[in-house]
Amino acid sequence: MRLAVIGGGGFRVPLIYRALCSGAFAGLVHEVRLYDADPSRAAAVARVAHDMPLPDGAQPPRLTVNDRLEDALSGADVVFVAIRPDGASGRVLDERVAIAEGLLGQETVGAGGLSYALRSVPEMLSVAEAIVAVCPDAWVINFTNPAGIITEALQPLLLERVIGICDSASGLVRRASLAAGVPLPPGVLTGVDYVGLNHLGWLRRLDYDGDDLLPALLADSSRLASFEEGRVFGPQFLHMLGALPNEYLFYYYFHAEARRSVAAAVETRGESLVRQQEGLYPELRVTDTPFAVWEAARRFREAGYLAEARTEEESRDESDLAGGGYEQVALTVMRALVRDEPAELILNIRNGHAISQLPAGAVVEIPASVTGRGVEALPVGTPTPHQIGLMAQVKGVEQDVIAAVVQGDRSLALRAFTLHPLIDSAHTAQRLLRGYEKAFPGLRDLWR
Repeated sequence: MRLAVIGGGGFRVPLIYRALCSGAFAGLVHEVRLYDADPSRAAAVARVAHDMPLPDGAQPPRLTVNDRLEDALSGADVVFVAIRPDGASGRVLDERVAIAEGLLGQETVGAGGLSYALRSVPEMLSVAEAIVAVCPDAWVINFTNPAGIITEALQPLLLERVIGICDSASGLVRRASLAAGVPLPPGVLTGVDYVGLNHLGWLRRLDYDGDDLLPALLADSSRLASFEEGRVFGPQFLHMLGALPNEYLFYYYFHAEARRSVAAAVETRGESLVRQQEGLYPELRVTDTPFAVWEAARRFREAGYLAEARTEEESRDESDLAGGGYEQVALTVMRALVRDEPAELILNIRNGHAISQLPAGAVVEIPASVTGRGVEALPVGTPTPHQIGLMAQVKGVEQDVIAAVVQGDRSLALRAFTLHPLIDSAHTAQRLLRGYEKAFPGLRDLWR
């Protein structure tokens, strides 16, 4: 089987490659083709993959770097896509334009996420058109953020063959089940009720032998303190909420605190990554120890994830720093699709009839069954009025962003900024859109 990795992100490709070399995913893929808009970056990442320590007897797939997108896609059975228009420097502008208006400056949530989406959707539609032309029967697994918006934008072209993934929800379930004393095997979600959108969802039930373990977990402060979401939100808030929220809901439930923390920081998350990456890829191309250099950079990157939700004394768990989220989800989906080995995961998929209060064509993040026949939504409980209210408002914003790009309609983009729950006024929305158009002149080319 041939896997094409488009963009891929320098911190994901080596993890994917290592997972394919041994263990549960060994032998699944015989060739991995890399393509990046920056060929030198792809070459640097390939050096890291070739330098990774592997277990004795590992059989790594062939790894090639391709200069043309079409060459990477030719004959592909599965395509992983993770692109970042304008790179890390674009992320800095996403953050800083929002911060200048007194708003949250974050990559995928709020104003910055809308700017990111406006730039990502056109490029991802171009990639999808190439996939349709070159490998129309390939399964497409989307990593590109904002994952829910991008996956929904691609569905008219790729139909049911595109699946969006994010490891936040799966990580929440894994950590909560460990805290409750019933670790779930990978790819098994029996008894899990999770409902939401990408970066906006809630774990509401965790069954074991017919008993829901979540209420007892929410009432146990010591167990809540043993994992990230329990510490981020705190036992009093979680007991009141009656559910475990995705970590990104910190930006909604503690908006003022998050906004102040981001604004007060010496540098934004994007600026930290730009500083780190300026010398990283050139060094990876010449160093004798590319894996060691890459691993140190990756762990630094992971340590800063969602830092504004933690106190200065707190640090991330070793299990989170070790990685293993995205690639495990993506490769489990791939194995289920190509080998017809059933798996259950929380994915970004077409809603259909899963959540009756949202449009059938909307992409939602819910438990799903994956087999060789494709992806099927698993039953979820009816969202509470609070949950559906927030989901519906954000989904309306997401669909306006997609329509703004597809129809070339600036007024729809402005409506998206105006109606987002983390943007405080229509006047602010107007300034934001003008600010992003100034920062990214290409945005003006979208409006016909």
